[in-house]
Amino acid sequence: MSNCHQTMLVVGGGIMGAGIATSFASAGWTVHVMSPSKKTRDGLPASIRTGLSKLQVDESLADKVGIHESLDTVPWPALALVVESVTEDLPLKQRLFPDLAARSTAQTILATNTSSFPIGDIAKAVPEGDRARVAGLHYFMPAHLVPLVEIVRSEFTADWVVDRLEGWMRDARKAPIRVNKDICGFIGNRLQAALIREALYLVESGVTTAQGIDDAVRFGFGFRFLACGPMKQKEFSGWDTNLAAGNVIYPTLCNNTKHGEMLHGMVAAGHIGMKTKHGFWEYTDEKIAAEKAAYEKKLRQAFELLQSELGG
Repeated sequence: MSNCHQTMLVVGGGIMGAGIATSFASAGWTVHVMSPSKKTRDGLPASIRTGLSKLQVDESLADKVGIHESLDTVPWPALALVVESVTEDLPLKQRLFPDLAARSTAQTILATNTSSFPIGDIAKAVPEGDRARVAGLHYFMPAHLVPLVEIVRSEFTADWVVDRLEGWMRDARKAPIRVNKDICGFIGNRLQAALIREALYLVESGVTTAQGIDDAVRFGFGFRFLACGPMKQKEFSGWDTNLAAGNVIYPTLCNNTKHGEMLHGMVAAGHIGMKTKHGFWEYTDEKIAAEKAAYEKKLRQAFELLQSELGG
């Protein structure tokens, strides 16, 4: 890992915040985390230590992470970066960012990990002179393992902010992509939404089962995605073939503007997945633990396969 010798703050120490802190700590940053929740603060060292272990990085780095109950004790003049990772609540973020802007230096980048709100709506909450240093830095869970980070610019974001964030992400062995328009859902979530819309339509229509969808993705076209993304795959097969096939398939694809009755009914019945032990599958505590362990093991194996392509 590259040793950046930079200092950063994560605001919010939940699952995403802890993963972001772990990622920066593993890259050699001096990391601070602020959370008003005592329970969250008490659990952070163990969470970060576990994350570092899975990255095969010195676990003792967790002991060097500064943990704060209040923003008042944060070493603001030293901060190169602040990453906000609080609850996905726009008014909360809009109240928080003016405070972050007032406390930080003019060179401190203020980033939000929001996955749904326009970055510009958050930037507008700070004084006009500070809006240029506000950007999106969207991680995917688990943040310390998934390489992708979306760097999202609003209409106000300065070029130097995006350039600096991209450099830092590459130094941290992440795979940053620039999102040049402040579009709803950014890139990763839009692609996922398109896939899940068609998947749910196929299940609700009786074309296949939830297991059939998962097998088609994991052992079919998705199997290839680790080696090559969808755009490059079509370079292999030929865009002429895609043009011909797409003109036949596109008119038959689901284009619903809201979810169908099946998902509404599942949610109304409390069948929302592992959180209630019932979704398309039924779960016990033991099965949930086994599923999560198997999932994370495969993520770590995939992470290792991609290491040679990541920066740092």
